[in-house]
Amino acid sequence: MSSDLLEALTALEQQKGISRDVLVDAIEAALVTAYKRNFNQAQNVRVDLNLDKGTMKVYSRKDVVEEVEDERLQISLEDAEVINPVYELGDIVEEEVTPRDFGRIAAQTAKQVVTQRVREAERGLIYEEYIDREEDIVNGIVERMDPKNLFVGLGKVEAVLPSSEQIQTESYAPHDRIKVYITKVERTARGPQVFVSRTHPGLLRRLFELEVPEIYDGTVEIKSIAREAGDRSKISVFTTNDEVDPVGSCVGTRGARVQSISNELNGEKVDIVEWSEDPVVFVANALSPSKVMDVQVNEEDRSTTVVVPDYQLSLAIGKRGQNARLAAKLTGWKIDIKSETDAREMGIYPRAAEELDTEETEADEFLEAYEYEEEVPAEQTEDFDLYADTDEED
Repeated sequence: MSSDLLEALTALEQQKGISRDVLVDAIEAALVTAYKRNFNQAQNVRVDLNLDKGTMKVYSRKDVVEEVEDERLQISLEDAEVINPVYELGDIVEEEVTPRDFGRIAAQTAKQVVTQRVREAERGLIYEEYIDREEDIVNGIVERMDPKNLFVGLGKVEAVLPSSEQIQTESYAPHDRIKVYITKVERTARGPQVFVSRTHPGLLRRLFELEVPEIYDGTVEIKSIAREAGDRSKISVFTTNDEVDPVGSCVGTRGARVQSISNELNGEKVDIVEWSEDPVVFVANALSPSKVMDVQVNEEDRSTTVVVPDYQLSLAIGKRGQNARLAAKLTGWKIDIKSETDAREMGIYPRAAEELDTEETEADEFLEAYEYEEEVPAEQTEDFDLYADTDEED
C-alpha cells in the first residue's frame, strides 16, 4: 500500500501541483481520527506515515506527571523511567499501539483524504486562475440553459451568464462559441463560481484591445464608453502621438476593425469619436453623426446646450433619444439639444459677441459661413471637417 500511495502522491504533485508533504500531513491527521473512531480510543495518538520506508505506525502520547489522574493521557514519572531513565516531569512518552488490521482502514482513509484534498486543491487552483482574469475577456462554449441563466464552459469551470447580462437580441444554442467578460469570481461550498457578461462595457473595451494594435500597445487610449448592448455604443479615443489618427486606427481599413467587433456583438453599431478635454469639442464629437452648430457650456451643473440645424434635430436626438443619451453618458455632461429655429427664438443663438470668451477663430468663421449659407473656401473646409456627414440612422 505504501509504495502505491507514494507513486500516487508523486504523480499528484507533478500533475496537480499539490505538495506531497501537504498530502502526507492530511493523511496522518485523518488516520488519527480513523484510529480513535474505529478502535474506541480516546488517548492522544500520533501517526507516523513513512512512505519512503513503506511503514505506518501509531503511537500513543502520554504526559509524564507525578500523580496520574487519567491513564489514557498520563504516565507516572516512575513508570516512565522504567521505559527510559532520561524521562523527566513534563516530557511526553510515546508507545507504539498500531493495531494489526489498521492497514485496511489506513488505505481507505488515505484514499478519501487524497480525493478530498485533490478536489480542494483543484478548486483552489481554478479560483486563483480565474480571480486573476476578472475584468478580462475569455472564449466559452454554451453548454446548457435554464429560464434564468446560460451556462458557459470555460474549460476548467462552468461560468454563469445571467439573463440580465445577455444581449436581448441574441439567441443561443448548445455548443455555440461566444466571447464573454468575467465580472466576478466567488468561492462557494461547491467550488469557485464565475459570473460573466455580454452586456458589460468592459467587453467592448477588451474587444477593441484585441482588434486594434494601437490600443493594445497604448498608443491610442480609450477614454470612455457608453453602451446599450445589442443596439448601439459610443467610445471616445485619444492619443498623444500626432502621427496617429485615433479614430481611423479603431475604424480600420474600410471599417474592417470596427465591423469585426460589431459582428461579434450581433450587429451592435459602434460610434467612435475623438476625446477632447474641451467640453465644447467633446460634446460636439459625441453627438456624431449629427452636425453641431454651437455648444454652450454651464460649468456649475456640468450641462450643455447644443444647437443643431433644423433638419439634423431628429438625428442628433436619435431613436427614442438614444444618440443624445449615449453622448451624455460618454461625456459625463448633461446635453440639451435645440434646433436652430428654436435657439434663435429663445435668443441663445447666435450668441452676442460680448458673450464669447475669445475672439472668433477660423472654425467659428467656418460655422458662421455655414449658418448664412456663404461659400466657404475648400482649404478651410478641409481643416475643419469636424462634423462631416455620416450615414443617418434608419
